Amino acid sequence: MEIIRAHGGLMTGTAIGRMWKKSRFYSPYLRNTLWEAGYALDTLETAIPWSEVMGTAEDTQKVLREGLEDVGEHILVFAHLSHVYLDGASIYITYLYRRANDAEETLRRWQVLKGAASRVILAHGGTISHQHGVGLDHARYLAAEKGPLGMQTLEAVIRLFDPDGMMNPGKLLAN
Repeated sequence: MEIIRAHGGLMTGTAIGRMWKKSRFYSPYLRNTLWEAGYALDTLETAIPWSEVMGTAEDTQKVLREGLEDVGEHILVFAHLSHVYLDGASIYITYLYRRANDAEETLRRWQVLKGAASRVILAHGGTISHQHGVGLDHARYLAAEKGPLGMQTLEAVIRLFDPDGMMNPGKLLAN
């Protein structure tokens, strides 16, 4: 606590951690309940150098908040640091928006929001997915993060360890 105070920090105790541990498995149920009530909930996260944390958090929340202004929708966005490292932190962002009456429009809304946030993260030099993985949602942004050499390295590793393409094909690199 002495070190925390010496650096201007605030000791919060253990209540927040205990609350998280008690309720960490409620989120999937909340997501379903919100969906049934007409709302979609999504999360995204990144790891970013300390010099970019504030700007990335602010810019990502801004593009999400403003992302559906074209259809008159307001987005509820909130963020926190979920992991901290010597050289940076993970920003974890949750956003809530109203579903449309049409499934295709709801999907379009999600794509607009996810795309805008992903582009901001890459522009700030963040990783496109941190610990959530790449998968189909982030695959289109992977090359921008890794660059040509990084993509060649991933392809070489996949060829070496999965020459028959059996391990989750198309989830990291396009077939």
